[in-house]
Amino acid sequence: MSSYLALWVTEEPEFQQQVVERAKEELPQGDVLIRVKYSSLNYKDALSAMGNKGVTRKYPHTPGIDAAGVVESSNVPEFAQGDEVIVTGYDLGMNTFGGLAQYIRVPADWVIKRPQGLSLRESMILGTAGLTAALCVEKLVRAGLRPSDGDVLVTGATGGVGSIAIKLLSQLGYSVVAATGKVEQQADFLKQLGASQVINRAELLEGADKPLLRPRWAGAVDTVGGEMMFNVIKALNYGASMACCGLTAGTDFKGNVFPFILRGVNLLGVDSVELPIVVKASMWDKLSLQWKMDLESLVQEINLSEVAEAIKTMLAGQQRGRILVRVD
Repeated sequence: MSSYLALWVTEEPEFQQQVVERAKEELPQGDVLIRVKYSSLNYKDALSAMGNKGVTRKYPHTPGIDAAGVVESSNVPEFAQGDEVIVTGYDLGMNTFGGLAQYIRVPADWVIKRPQGLSLRESMILGTAGLTAALCVEKLVRAGLRPSDGDVLVTGATGGVGSIAIKLLSQLGYSVVAATGKVEQQADFLKQLGASQVINRAELLEGADKPLLRPRWAGAVDTVGGEMMFNVIKALNYGASMACCGLTAGTDFKGNVFPFILRGVNLLGVDSVELPIVVKASMWDKLSLQWKMDLESLVQEINLSEVAEAIKTMLAGQQRGRILVRVD
């Protein structure tokens, strides 16, 4: 096959997304050519598809920060034709043509062989969102969080990272409180994932004018950022930690030092994009073994032709769980 189908984002006269046929020769240079079987839709993909120049500088472009598929050709000994592989993060789908296409060509040091405990489909139900959620949980556990410590808060609970974090924390025995702006519509869904309680995110903005709040949380996974993030920090128990990985509520917040110097709390930053490949591989192994989850209840499967509509739903804040994109 000399051509392939891809989601193609064009800039003029306005940003539009459509599935087009492309020539494989137009793919960027790289060590490994991969026939993509599955991708997923992430918030960053939606931003890229709508022309956010902070994500993608140059158009036309194919988004997709996740891809799982089969090696078609390789010029490095680490990968051979027929290997099943995963690519997440680095520059994929940002300024390098991404996984919302039937083919990608990437550097070898972006590629991980599929762990035996995960299928290609399962790996993309997880995708960057699942990898990020697991990294958040691992940082909290390493900081000393135990199931007996009390409630663990997850913000942005219905999103990809939030929903998987709830599932994983619950599976590990933690008491999880899910925060969402859609309590009436999504409480049952979140409780099915393992949340013991569902609260309105508006509660987390109360007392924003106070330097500290009553201790309430044994730990937190924050996927939204903004003012809500620091308000949660002010309500962490003594010595507790928050893992922070998102910005949907904003990139700025007004803070003070009191939670850190009076309660000894920790703000733990989490990045899954530029993480060293050996660390990514280790976490993928963990997600395929001791942290493996059944995520079918939170996934919606679509094909390439349905991605443009799914992007609108995601940017409107109406998406729940994960969107798996069947590419092949």
